[in-house]
Amino acid sequence: MTSLKDKTLFITGGSRGIGLAIALRAARDGANVAIAAKTAEPHPKLPGTIFTAAEDIQKAGGNALPLMVDIREEENVVDAVEATVAKFGGIDICINNASAIQLTGTLETDMKRYDLMHHINTRGTYMVSKYCLPHLLKADNPHILNLSPPLDMSAHWFGPHVAYTMAKFGMSMCVLGMAEEFKERGVAVNALWPRTTIATAAVNNLLGGEQMMQGSRTPEIMADAAHVILTSNSRSFSGNFCIDDNVLADAGVTDFEHYRVDPSVDLQPDFFVPESSTPPVSLKASE
Repeated sequence: MTSLKDKTLFITGGSRGIGLAIALRAARDGANVAIAAKTAEPHPKLPGTIFTAAEDIQKAGGNALPLMVDIREEENVVDAVEATVAKFGGIDICINNASAIQLTGTLETDMKRYDLMHHINTRGTYMVSKYCLPHLLKADNPHILNLSPPLDMSAHWFGPHVAYTMAKFGMSMCVLGMAEEFKERGVAVNALWPRTTIATAAVNNLLGGEQMMQGSRTPEIMADAAHVILTSNSRSFSGNFCIDDNVLADAGVTDFEHYRVDPSVDLQPDFFVPESSTPPVSLKASE
């Protein structure tokens, strides 16, 4: 399968950034996309709402269903999944993209923020997957894709921000466990993570502003890598912790320059990429 035409995707946190880029890539194939996110009103620091995302999806050639959802609330998630099935007839793909981040140490992390990260990242991923799974089990080529890192149990990734690392790795443990649990039933469960920082509002607002943005790749690299994964055979490609550029290189892509925000700046490596992972192209400035 090389197209997502007529497939139905349920995407959390897809009103902007990587989630929206994945939605638009699927929309260009003619997919149906349910955008399950909290932003219904414009935010002063964050672009996009579920409604602007839906408009963009429809303009790109897909069908859209904007859903105001707080994935911490079980009833919200159940209602959103049911609305998606009622609208499109089923769910083929579940993408757990919604995430909360705070890069602080133990003494600086208040418990309210700790709970937020774990409720959205780990619990939200588990719950959304749980309620999508009965419908995925009826699909022809079902996939769950978590935007979460490889399980590299290095103290280096835990020491500076143990609460955030635990919450993100919780998403990845869902991949490890659910891939094994559902491998005989044909549901693929994989993780996708960027090698470099990605030019999103989170990077701009939390990780260093314009300088970090210039050393980033665009969200389209994640969208293109996700497309490769989601069009793969769900029975033979599951339980993988994928890095975006490696996925594309394995699919035959050799030119990564158009994903750079600024070719004159070295690309900034993202968190959680194992030292053993070799990039297919140089991350140094190309101009």
